[in-house]
Amino acid sequence: MPRMRDSFAPYWQSIQNALFPDLEQELGPLTAKQQQLVQTLEVIRIEQWIPPQLGAPGRPRSDRAALARAFVAKAVYDMPTTRVLLDRLDTDVALRRLCGWERRSQVPSESVFSRAFAEFAGSQLPQRVHEALVRKTHGDQLVGHLSRDSTAIEAREKPAVKEKAPTPPKRKRGRPKKGEERPKRRTRLERQSTMTLPEMLDDLPTDCDVGTKKNSKGYRDTWVGYKLHIDVADGQVPISCLMTSASTHDSQAAIPLATMSAERTTNCYDLMDSAYDAEAVHEHSRSLGHVPLIDINPRRDKALAEELKAEARRLRCIGFQLPEQVRYNERTAGERVNGRLKDEFGGRHVRVRGASKVMCHCMFGILALTADQLLRLLA
Repeated sequence: MPRMRDSFAPYWQSIQNALFPDLEQELGPLTAKQQQLVQTLEVIRIEQWIPPQLGAPGRPRSDRAALARAFVAKAVYDMPTTRVLLDRLDTDVALRRLCGWERRSQVPSESVFSRAFAEFAGSQLPQRVHEALVRKTHGDQLVGHLSRDSTAIEAREKPAVKEKAPTPPKRKRGRPKKGEERPKRRTRLERQSTMTLPEMLDDLPTDCDVGTKKNSKGYRDTWVGYKLHIDVADGQVPISCLMTSASTHDSQAAIPLATMSAERTTNCYDLMDSAYDAEAVHEHSRSLGHVPLIDINPRRDKALAEELKAEARRLRCIGFQLPEQVRYNERTAGERVNGRLKDEFGGRHVRVRGASKVMCHCMFGILALTADQLLRLLA
């Protein structure tokens, strides 16, 4: 934290002592949301990641930097649609000028916003900006805990039609002959142990699908769309994210997500719920030099389930918590980030289609959330 505070101190001082007074003199008093937007834009500096527009024949394109700042504002203000954003830009002079347009006539049409968003999704602009921000703030930090969790992302599109799996060749009945080895189909977790990170990401399904999971009350929730997997550091700062189909099991995204996070920061403990309880996930966490703290999943072992319940009762009876349990309680940071993304930064308002665009929409929210949380830690 001291190093991160030192690296962010110039930003904080320039925002508080110079930027806010200048903006208030130019635009008048700023609301709390406008101040939050100014702080977010100043921290992420998204315009630095947009290539300059070179002179080319034809009509000049709309300013992509201003459009990117507008999409960040859409996430900060938790606006449900681009149409709402345009209406706000039409009436809110301060917001329009903070995004980069002086006059209403300079604000592009909704179709231009749509084309620009497709470009940002194709180039993975918010993902690259978020990665650079995390490397800058956490690259040389030692993080105590990384909490790994997923959240449902509902989409307004039809589930993709699944292709039928090829029928495996029939094998002879009975036991194999002496010395005969029958090929065994490897699971995705087994294949991931020999894959690089790009290969693991390409192997994960990303089509729109139907997902089902149990909620905290034991009931099944079903949704159509995707699943966003997030690694969260201490202080509720998202470190890395990836998106899969809604039906993808959480454990299948654990190894690529851990590999991605290990390239951005160094942590000591990996905190995961029982959905990630697989030997391959344990081994990969230990191979990175981490200590995996994963809730045990008894599955169909009734004896183990009863023993775990009995052990929990005994610990409650004597009023004692194991050190691993105390550390495991930090995993709620991941759930809080999921809640903030959906309640404050547009996670419930997905109006685009396709995995790349849905990921871009969510990452604009993650980018704004990360900047806001970093500033909260420093304030």
